[in-house]
Amino acid sequence: MTGKILRSTLAVVIIVQIASLLIITGVLYQYFGDMQVSQLKDGLNLAAGAIEQLGESYLEDLDYDRYRLTWIGADGTVLFDSHADAAYMENHGEREEIKEALISGRGSSIRQSSTLTEQTIYEAKHLEDGSVLRMSVNRATAFILVLGMLRPIAVVFVVAILLSAWLAHSMAKRVVEPLNRLNLEKPMENDAYEELSPLLYRIHAQQLEIKGQIRKLKNKEDEFDQITRNMKEALVLLDNMGRILSINPAARTLFNAGTASVGDDFLTVDRKQDVRLALEGAKKHGHADFRANKNGREYQFDLSRIDSEGDYHGMVILAFDVTEQVNAERHRREFTANVSHELKTPLQSIIGSAELMENGIVKNDDVPRFVGHIRKEASRLVCLIDDIISLSQMDEGTEMTSEDVSLKAVSEEVCESLADAAKFKGVSLEVTGDSGVVKGVRRLLYVIVYNLCDNAIKYNNPGGSVKVSVTQKTDSVCLSVKDTGIGISSEHHDKIFERFYRVDKSHSKQSGGTGLGLSIVKHAVQYHNGKISVESELNKGTTISVMFGMRA
Repeated sequence: MTGKILRSTLAVVIIVQIASLLIITGVLYQYFGDMQVSQLKDGLNLAAGAIEQLGESYLEDLDYDRYRLTWIGADGTVLFDSHADAAYMENHGEREEIKEALISGRGSSIRQSSTLTEQTIYEAKHLEDGSVLRMSVNRATAFILVLGMLRPIAVVFVVAILLSAWLAHSMAKRVVEPLNRLNLEKPMENDAYEELSPLLYRIHAQQLEIKGQIRKLKNKEDEFDQITRNMKEALVLLDNMGRILSINPAARTLFNAGTASVGDDFLTVDRKQDVRLALEGAKKHGHADFRANKNGREYQFDLSRIDSEGDYHGMVILAFDVTEQVNAERHRREFTANVSHELKTPLQSIIGSAELMENGIVKNDDVPRFVGHIRKEASRLVCLIDDIISLSQMDEGTEMTSEDVSLKAVSEEVCESLADAAKFKGVSLEVTGDSGVVKGVRRLLYVIVYNLCDNAIKYNNPGGSVKVSVTQKTDSVCLSVKDTGIGISSEHHDKIFERFYRVDKSHSKQSGGTGLGLSIVKHAVQYHNGKISVESELNKGTTISVMFGMRA
């Protein structure tokens, strides 16, 4: 602003100086020119009167330093000239001032010199004898006058420029200084020019509006951060150049990226081919999705293009952990296949025995054996269906009635019901420990103890033992079932709780198991928020422990 004021002031000063010079020069030139013409006329009148009285002798006695006198006859012949020999001068009858004087009594003219640096003023008067007296004088042109005054004009011009520059700088400083002191953070508290009040008021109003918008944006940003921070899904926002605008904690964990990755190209975070192709596909078609394994888990990636008013502005990448869904689908397929197989086996046996009996192929003495086989397979089928129903109820999270249950009492009840099976196998049963009261569903707790003890008996060695112990601690109850059976090798420890999984399929079929017992135990324990663990070595027995909270 100071520069603009200085330049504007200097421009005005220069224009005013030039205009003043032109006007003053023109006025003075005109004024002195008129005075010179007037003096020339007065001198001509005096000379004309003297010539009429004294004749040519008067002309010869005059001093001709400034003026030139020429006496011309009526026919244009030069009779006398103060600066040249009249005999050698051309006829002046056609001169403008002479012709005018002969006609009207007086004549005048101004002629430019060949160098354009001087002008000659002519005044002529018609005398009584018919002749014409002409007086002339030279004067400099306005251009020569200006050139002659150039030095003082230049001095005045430079002084005026310097003075105006100093004054303009001082004035600009005084004008700008209050503006520089303006506090635009608090515009209404400024004590400045009155003319700035409307501007300061508008700035104040705009600041209030901007602060309100910033506050709203900050609230929206905080809400967005809060939502994305707590999202289990991975969320990444990209700009139209593929740079990361926002990446939530789940996405940073998924892509092993830090907070410093904001602003980086996303392909520097994940360079895999499927990601690059998905980005290109989403940019071209608006949406793309694919599944990939990351960090040992299965993820579903959805990419959506962001458009505004027909222009591409960026991309949203959303990744869902679908590991549980994938596993559930796999388990469902496996479960369906296993159930079909397990149901089909006893049904085929029942149908086969029934067909033999129906066709009269079975002898009367063998009928009881076939009927017993049918009853055995039907019972196995019923047990399988009951186990499937129990699993389905726990999978669906069906609410069941809870009560205080003593695990020791339940264990004693189970051992009593399994006494005959243990005796038949030659295995001893023993229950020891504390009362172990937990809050839970009695039927499910009974199922847990029953299945653990039933397996311990089935897979035990003749003459072996099964020991059930209940240990009550301050904040937990531990149920432990220990047998001296065939044991389980370490590679099967994590799989024995899967549905229909059997370590030794031939032995399992002989024992009549459905393959769902330990899976039901696992789900029942999970229903009570408990934890189950296995300790076993091949041919050295197995110990399965279940830890319950006091208020399971």
